[in-house]
Amino acid sequence: MDALTKLDWSLIQSFLAVADCGSLSEAARRLGTSQPTVGRQVQRIEESLQLSLFTRQARGLALSEAGQALLPHARRMAEALHALSLAAAGRSDALTGTVRITASVFTAHHHLPPILARLRMEEPQIEVELAASDTSENLLYREADIAVRMYRTEQLDIVTKHLGDLKLGLYAAKSYLDRKGTPRTFPDVWSMDLVGYDRSDLLLRGMREYGMEATRDWFATRCDHHAVYWELVRAGCGIGIAQACMGDHDKTVVRLFPEVPLPGLPVWLAAHEAVRTTPRIRRVWDALEEGLKAHLS
Repeated sequence: MDALTKLDWSLIQSFLAVADCGSLSEAARRLGTSQPTVGRQVQRIEESLQLSLFTRQARGLALSEAGQALLPHARRMAEALHALSLAAAGRSDALTGTVRITASVFTAHHHLPPILARLRMEEPQIEVELAASDTSENLLYREADIAVRMYRTEQLDIVTKHLGDLKLGLYAAKSYLDRKGTPRTFPDVWSMDLVGYDRSDLLLRGMREYGMEATRDWFATRCDHHAVYWELVRAGCGIGIAQACMGDHDKTVVRLFPEVPLPGLPVWLAAHEAVRTTPRIRRVWDALEEGLKAHLS
C-alpha cells in the first residue's frame, strides 16, 4: 500500500488549512479543533509521505517546495469531496436532518430567532445551525447550506433570490439630542457627531452616491460590527443609520427627517443549486423567506 492510500481526509484537510492560514493556531480555529491536534495531523501526513511540507518562520509556517508542489493536488481532492457531499445532500428526500444558516451578526441577533423558533415548532425533525458572522461563508464548500445576505453573490452554481429591501433611517439617542440639540434641516445633520463604519466603506459609498463628498473623518465614532454600531447610536455617541424596523420601535432613540428617503438595504437568500431543492433545505428557505418579508418593502 503506497503512502497516498494511507492518508485520510482529516490529514489533507489539516494540510490545506495550515497552508491557507500560515499557522497551526489559525488552522485549528478554522477547523474547530485544537492546535496540538492540527500539529499531530501535519506530522502524520509528513511521515506518511516522507516529506517536509512546511518550514518554520518567525510568523508561522510556510510551504516548503514539496508542499507547494502537492498543494494543487490537495485542493482538487477537496473540491472532489465537496462535490460528492453536495451531490449526496441533493439526493436526500427526508424532511429531517441539519440545515446550516449563515447571516450577519445583526440579522442573526434581531431577525432570525423568532423565525427559527417557529420553524422548530412546526418541523421538530429539522435541526438548525446558525453561523452568525459578518464574513461570507462559502456555499460552494458547504460551510453553510443557506445564506442570508445583504448583497447578491456572484458565485457560479449559487441560486439567489431578492426578498426585498430593509428601510433605513437616521437615528439619534434622546440623550444625545438633549445634549447637542436637534438638527433643524437635513444638511445640519452632517455638521453633528456621526457614527460610521471603520474599515467598511459601505456608508461612504452610499453617501457619495447621494451626492455628498463624505470621508472617513466625518465619523466621530467608528465600528464595523453592526450590533455594536447600533448600541453606540443608542448610547448617545451621535447620529447613525439603522434599520427602520428596529429604530422605530426603540424608545431610546428618535428618527430624524423620516420624510427624506434613504437607499434601502437589499436582502437576499442564497444556496447551492445542488441542495436548494432538498426538502429540508427548501423548507427552511421558505420559512426564512416568509419570516423576513415581514420586515421588507
